[in-house]
Amino acid sequence: MIPSKYIQIYIATLCMAWLGTLPARAAAQDVAADHIPPSAPAQPMPEMSAAQMVDVMQMDDAAAFGMFKLDQFEHAVGTNGAAWEAEAWYGSDFDKLWLRSEGEHDNGDTEMRTEALWDHAFASFWDWQLGVRHDSGVGSARDWAAFGVQGLAPYWIELEATAYVGAQGRSALRLRAEYELLFTQRLILQPEAELNFYGRNDVRREIGAGLSDVTFGLRLRYEIRREFAPYLGIVWKRRFGNTADLVRSAGYDASDAQFVAGVRVWF
Repeated sequence: MIPSKYIQIYIATLCMAWLGTLPARAAAQDVAADHIPPSAPAQPMPEMSAAQMVDVMQMDDAAAFGMFKLDQFEHAVGTNGAAWEAEAWYGSDFDKLWLRSEGEHDNGDTEMRTEALWDHAFASFWDWQLGVRHDSGVGSARDWAAFGVQGLAPYWIELEATAYVGAQGRSALRLRAEYELLFTQRLILQPEAELNFYGRNDVRREIGAGLSDVTFGLRLRYEIRREFAPYLGIVWKRRFGNTADLVRSAGYDASDAQFVAGVRVWF
């Protein structure tokens, strides 16, 4: 037979444990009393199929959409020089047709590069691109096959690396990086750098083998609207090696810096 004192101790322990739960129970009751359930929806959603739900919620990863961006349309202050850089694409999250155009007009001469690329996402924030490039303007026109990658590196740095192969054993490599530093939600500083390499000399287009040129730009824009932003900046370009020699022989400097004013538009 269990001694009565042990039974008393056991009952006292149970009572103390139950009393210890009273504050938690009271708090739970207070929370339940303060809870106000949401109102019923003013317009309940009707029964719909999975396809209709995807369309309403815009969750279709294969949906096609497009964009046009005139990233740079600028005039060199104090000269008659002008330059542009534009791109447009259309497709889904994973596959797109990508068009690019960039060039400059100076002293009556125009140089332009146009690319048409098929863009495919192979990893988060990274795409490979395959297509063609056409150079026109000063000198003979050139056509290239293009293959490259572009994406978003750590610290939100946008990177591009594209290799080109042309007729008569020509080859080229283009490297590009840019970053956006937000002073405010509307005032944004955008530094960018570009390097161009070529496998052989192309005298008609004033291009030498090896590292051909380096361009660094720094532009400060104010987004009146997200889709429209005027900017001011400075662009420095330096030619190297045989390219510098060819440019000097044509009567131009191998290095130059320009203040620019322009506008950025997208839709």
